[in-house]
Amino acid sequence: QVQLVESGGGLVQAGDSLRLSCTASGRTFSNYAMGWFRQAPGKEREFVAALSRSSRTTYYADSVKGRFTISRDNAKNMVYLQMNSLKSEDTAVYYCAAQFVTAVTTTPSDYPYWGQGTQVTVSS
Repeated sequence: QVQLVESGGGLVQAGDSLRLSCTASGRTFSNYAMGWFRQAPGKEREFVAALSRSSRTTYYADSVKGRFTISRDNAKNMVYLQMNSLKSEDTAVYYCAAQFVTAVTTTPSDYPYWGQGTQVTVSS
């Protein structure tokens, strides 16, 4: 089992940037593919970005391509989500997630391990 804790959320204005961090503990971090998801009030949890264990493969939701970047530092047991040019539509609770697989997927149910989430609010 792996434990995940997100940080870095906050209240920003449209056009600003935020960098979310996720710290992992438990099993060896490098064994997990990582993902970021978000959930806004009244909406289902949706995929944002994912990164393979080797960092060779990345996936992004169409709504964030060109604005968000996912990365990881296995030596530090951390994964990051750099969010630029934020929009009000990006307002949500952002969750870090992990799965013990080689392939990268974009479905929330594929990820058994989740953090508690960090709130990102973008005003306009």
